[in-house]
Amino acid sequence: MQKKPLKKDIQKKRQNKDLIELQALIDSHFEARRKEEEELVALKERIEKRRAERAEQQRIRAEKEKERQARLAEEKARREEEDAKRKAEDDLKKKKALSSMGASYSSYLAKADQKRGKKQTARETKKKVLAERRKPLNIDHLNEDKLRDKAKELWDWLYQLQTEKYDFTEQIKRKKYEVSGKAIFLNDTSSKMLKSPRIIWQKLYDAKII
Repeated sequence: MQKKPLKKDIQKKRQNKDLIELQALIDSHFEARRKEEEELVALKERIEKRRAERAEQQRIRAEKEKERQARLAEEKARREEEDAKRKAEDDLKKKKALSSMGASYSSYLAKADQKRGKKQTARETKKKVLAERRKPLNIDHLNEDKLRDKAKELWDWLYQLQTEKYDFTEQIKRKKYEVSGKAIFLNDTSSKMLKSPRIIWQKLYDAKII
């Protein structure tokens, strides 16, 4: 006859089975924890690596930006220096041009006065008027804006002189034309004076020649 298992043996087997299952659960838990820790370490390493890469990129960008700003500042300083030099040269040229223009004009008037001489009262009056109109430039102390104003003033003055000259020339032309017309009229009618004196004298009166 087969012996029935003892109650004590059955409990022992159950305990062993429970211990084996518990040990399996413990091992599984620690294995999961180990994997999680490995993943966490790997994640931290990736984060640190990415942080280091980003810091390096920012450092490189900062250096490039610093170099760019330095180049821009250097280029700006160079342009400002060139502009200042060019402005100084332009101002000097303007002052020289205005001084030369004033000197040339004064020299021209002086030579014209020498050629005309002092023989007639009309010429003396003209010379006096020109002397009154002729003024020294005195431009050495003027800045750029004042030089522009001075140049405009001289231009307006020359324009006025040219206008007056044109008006005088037109008046002389008209006077010459009137004199020429009257001379032609006299020459044309002189040959007819003997034929009809009364009619000729009436024409001269109508033409306001007599």
